[in-house]
Amino acid sequence: MDPIRNPFAPGAGTPPPELAGRAALREALHVALERARLGRPAKSAMLVGLRGVGKTVLLDRVRDDAEAAGIHTLRVEAPEGRSLPALLAPQLRQALLRLSQMEAAKAYAIRGLRALAGFVGKLKLTYNDIEVGLDYDAEPGLADNGDLEHDLQALMEQAGLAAKAAGTALALFVDELQYVEEAQLAALITALHRTEQRQLPVVLVGAGLPQLRGRMGNAKSYAERLFDFPEIGPLTADAARQAISKPLNDEGVRITDDALAEILRVTQGYAYFLQAWGSQTWLAASQSPIELQDVQSASMTAVAALDESFFRVRFDRCTPKEKKYLRAMAELGEGPHRSGDIAACMNAKVSSLAPTRSSLIAKGMVWSPNHGDTAFTVPMFDAFMKRIMSGDDWR
Repeated sequence: MDPIRNPFAPGAGTPPPELAGRAALREALHVALERARLGRPAKSAMLVGLRGVGKTVLLDRVRDDAEAAGIHTLRVEAPEGRSLPALLAPQLRQALLRLSQMEAAKAYAIRGLRALAGFVGKLKLTYNDIEVGLDYDAEPGLADNGDLEHDLQALMEQAGLAAKAAGTALALFVDELQYVEEAQLAALITALHRTEQRQLPVVLVGAGLPQLRGRMGNAKSYAERLFDFPEIGPLTADAARQAISKPLNDEGVRITDDALAEILRVTQGYAYFLQAWGSQTWLAASQSPIELQDVQSASMTAVAALDESFFRVRFDRCTPKEKKYLRAMAELGEGPHRSGDIAACMNAKVSSLAPTRSSLIAKGMVWSPNHGDTAFTVPMFDAFMKRIMSGDDWR
């Protein structure tokens, strides 16, 4: 099989050759964005799910759909250690500059840029990582109180007014939203609530790990009424088959039913793993049709590739104590697990492990499905931990 023609794309946020199983959600988000453009009530959405389910790919595809429909968008990723104002300010500037080129929206967009100047001027004292060019002087009294919740609300209002005057909508796409600090998350929710109250065409489409639901609820109690939280999980069996078979068919390659069933079994339908196994199976096969032994031959290579990239990059971020905690979880199985069971496995008290658990949650390595429960945010991480750390390495 020609490696140059390999259609599969295992990578962080890399678009797959076939985005299977997501059509209904794409359509629902399209409807929400179009309703917002018309000034009709439209809920923002938070795409939540484990690592490797394709949240980032879906977020970007929905953004492409929105741009193709003439909706103005901005896209940011919220890494650890960066403030929300620093992420939003440059993107809002670009959106407002684009809107200022439209005659109907020019005055509103310029006022939005003045609001941005006031916003940056006062909040830079608190969030000194803000770096953005300013095109107009600030307007006294407009988004310049130095209070994030108040000023972001005023700034988003002005952006919404400009989008409305232009006959379009402004869609904010924010990935890894779980890393935004709670006070900043509360300010963002408040700003979206205000634009909704004023029926301004501003929509947020975010993506994050499962703990995002709880974090948003803690930040603002009304978040559950303001947002939809579609859960992005493994693909259905039919969608997973399509994700593998269609790219192969497009290349004139067939795959036997047994081989396809084995890929579905070992990947459990997770989007990233489907791409990884599809890619390695292509490289292992000598000709069409791809057969079961090709998949079995590729599995060892696929696991090794995942260990060195997808899994290892997360493992290496952990302290020795955090690694032992994760290894104890793996000893108990896939999970979720009670905190008491993990502590017993480590011969420690629950209270002594609480800081370690909290640190792992903050790093996005684990989450709490229910009070006192802990689960991996990365599918199949329990098996990886057993491969990477033997019993003697952590007890």
